[in-house]
Amino acid sequence: MLVADNWKDYEVIDCSAGEKLERWGDYILVRPDPQVIWNTPKTLKGWKRPNAHYHRSNKGGGEWEFFDLPEEWEINYPLAAGELTFRLKPFSFKHTGLFPEQAVNWDWFSGLISDAKKADPSRQIKVLNLFAYTGGATVAAAKAGAAVTHVDASKGMTTWAKENAAASGLADAPIRYLVDDCVKFVEREIRRGNTYDGILMDPPSYGRGPKGETWKIESSVFPLIEKAVTLLSDDPLFFLVNSYTTGLAPSVMSYMISTALKRRGGHTEATEIGLRVTDNGLVLPCGASARWTP
Repeated sequence: MLVADNWKDYEVIDCSAGEKLERWGDYILVRPDPQVIWNTPKTLKGWKRPNAHYHRSNKGGGEWEFFDLPEEWEINYPLAAGELTFRLKPFSFKHTGLFPEQAVNWDWFSGLISDAKKADPSRQIKVLNLFAYTGGATVAAAKAGAAVTHVDASKGMTTWAKENAAASGLADAPIRYLVDDCVKFVEREIRRGNTYDGILMDPPSYGRGPKGETWKIESSVFPLIEKAVTLLSDDPLFFLVNSYTTGLAPSVMSYMISTALKRRGGHTEATEIGLRVTDNGLVLPCGASARWTP
């Protein structure tokens, strides 16, 4: 398992009975987590006095209960290429606008980008971020020196990504933001003959595009991977697929990437990613990632 251990402004303090106790900067949140199927005594005071608590409903969904939490706040991440700043706010479906476990991937591909730039400072490195959400990976790649194409079907999430880039000192960085269906965008890029040195995607289990396009990961992700790999340049750096879909095991993700990239050779690895729990040292699983390098 790959563990995102470099955070200073975020930690999983404890977890028990379907919930995790987290610190986001100066604020303590309690949020549900389906991976936490064990029960331990909730003795830490944060369980009783959080700044906000998201309660899941038996009917699906849920709602926030606020005690002392601002509408918006910021946390930082110490990327080797430069500090990143993220604007957070609680919104529906328990989220805050950031998946902190992904920092382990930001460190990985930003290192590849930085090394390539050091080897050839004049090289323009192009990165494609699909299902890009609020831009955590976008700002990490841009901070390392890449020109990034950021694609997401949500206008609101794309606006949020621009705010994160600006907060990270990247308002004028070469980032192209597109509100678009990721599959259709990739198909157009193939017809245009465009290529990228790094491609990453974080596909949802289920979703809809801006014009109602349906996405179901089990039937949609491999055809997209097959198309996306044709956009890799002649001298690529990486290809990365993340998943939070429970039934999509790391080995399955590895097979998909290695199959799609068979003619390219290279190396593929896939594993769970996670966050260390401060109180007991255990690692909380938080999805999986499959990585390819030439």
